[in-house]
Order: sequence, then structure tokens, then C-alpha cells
Amino acid sequence: MTSNPTAVFTDVETSTIEDRPVPDPGPEQVLIRSDRTLVSTGTELTILSGDVPPGSDWDQHIEYPFTPGYNNIGTVVEVGDDVETVTEGQRVATYGSHARYVCTGASACRPIPDGVTDDEAVFFTIAEIVSNGIRRSELTWGESAVVYGLGLLGQLAVRLCHAAGARPVIGVDVADSRLEYLPDEPGIVGVNPLEEDAEEIVRNANGGSLADVVFELTGNPDVIINEFDVLRDQGRFVVLSSPRGETPMDFHDYCNLPSYTIIGAHNSSHPSVATPDTPWTQHRHAEIYFDLVNDGTLEVESLVSHTEPYEEAPRLYDELLEDRSKAMGVVLEW
Repeated sequence: MTSNPTAVFTDVETSTIEDRPVPDPGPEQVLIRSDRTLVSTGTELTILSGDVPPGSDWDQHIEYPFTPGYNNIGTVVEVGDDVETVTEGQRVATYGSHARYVCTGASACRPIPDGVTDDEAVFFTIAEIVSNGIRRSELTWGESAVVYGLGLLGQLAVRLCHAAGARPVIGVDVADSRLEYLPDEPGIVGVNPLEEDAEEIVRNANGGSLADVVFELTGNPDVIINEFDVLRDQGRFVVLSSPRGETPMDFHDYCNLPSYTIIGAHNSSHPSVATPDTPWTQHRHAEIYFDLVNDGTLEVESLVSHTEPYEEAPRLYDELLEDRSKAMGVVLEW
């Protein structure tokens, strides 16, 4: 094992494949040979584009060369001396990067059930992020939800809200190609706000009422204010995206007077340790996601829009920077 091709952002809008050393696992680590990795078309393209507000948290986070990727499905090929929970040959999901070999702590591995394919498992991180957002929203059975932005996070948000008993669930996006990915199921409605009045569609689908919960997943700070138009008084607005820039708002009109609750829901707000009061860690959400896929509650393989060998990553990144509206699940094979 001497060759370890790895995707690297060497500068703004510049990506390549570098051959790096194969990492050597420590006593509590495992070495994984990657089978599939999923491109995060939100986070990774933000970093690659460099198009972030100066001085923002985004700006402080980005430093080139940057090694992207955090959706890795692979097989354990070596375990450290002190590892007891993971075995060689086991298939696992981790936050490993886009590389043929990645090294991580054994405790970071999510075992993948036999009935879940690699193409289904590769969305596990997206499911963890969305599950945490739904938990924080306190969405409950019978409430209505609107999801703005139907990239991968939005697609999973629609599906998981529906699985949690929300009715109706309304997905909103300006790209018809993304609306077409929505499941054709009772209680799920798609809206293109450039062609239809979103507020009117929400009221028609929801018995004349506005939504109980709105999930922001566009990442576009310029459209966020308009998304409050479909939220009922005393409803909850969940910022599940990572917007790039500021959103000017009148807190009287958009928080105080209607008594909205505005909720942040970054992946890092997962509890780090399970307790009786807060058992919903990232690992627990991954387990639930795998169970829902395994029992047929969630169908996600149709979300894979691109499958390419890892050598094509630089070309794919260039194409995604140019136009990602028709991309959904972009998978690299290793």
C-alpha cells in the first residue's frame, strides 16, 4: 500500500489529485480503504470557490491547500493494537476525506448493516445533519413543514419530516430538476416559487393554514426573509443551511411581533455524549438512518445523479462550480 490518491484544493477554483502517503493507524485507530465518497456540493464548493464574506467564520476556516470530503464509505483493512470495537473487513461510514486510504479513530466508525448498499450509506452524514435539525425544530406528528432548497440536505429533510409524521411537507426550489427528485407520495408537495405563489400553495395544501415549521436549506442569505412568508405566527424557523453572508432583518416584523422561534441547527450542535435526556448523537442518528433505509421507509439511491471514478474529481469540481443545479448525489468511486 504505497499509493494514496487524494483530492486536494490547491487554491481558489483549483483542484487536483495528489498521491500522498498511506497513513499509519495509531493504537486506537483504524485504516480504511475507501469504496465510495460523496461530494458535499454545498460546503466543498463554498470552500473551493473562495466566495465568502471577508472576516467571516467561513473565511477563517478556509486555508489552501485544503483536503475536502466528509462522507466516506469504506472497508477496514488494518486496526490499531488497542482497537476492540472494529474488525478488519468490516464496512464502515466515517467522516474521512476524498482519498483511497483514510485513517480515523475506531470510535468514529459507523458500522453499516449488510442490507444497506454503499450508494445508500454514502448519504449518512447528510442524514445526521438533517436529523439533528428536525430534532431541534421539535417537529411533531401532524404538523406541517416547508423546506426551502432541495439539494441533498433539503431532499433528506423532506423525506425525514414525512417519515416523522409531518403532513403536508412542502419542498420549495427554483430548479425544476431538483423538484423532480421529490418522492411521489401523498403529503409531499413541490413548489417552484418563480412559477407559483409559495404562500398560496402552502395554504391550499395545509387546510388554509401556514406552516408550523420552515427549514432554510438554500444557503442564500438574500432569500431568507421571504421564507418567513409561509410561516404561521409562533411558528419555528430553522436555519439548517450555512448561509454565506448577512441577512438584514427587522426583528420586530420577523421575530417579535409574530413571536417566531428562530433556531440554528449546525451539525456541531449534536450532543457529544448520549445521556437519558439527550440520546441523539451523530452515531445514533446514523443508526436510525440505516434502519430507515434497511426497512424501506427511505428510498435514497435515486438521489445519486453522478457516479465517477476518483480521477475525474477535478473535472467534476470544475463543472459543479460552473453549474450545480442539475447535480444531486455526486459520488466518487475509489
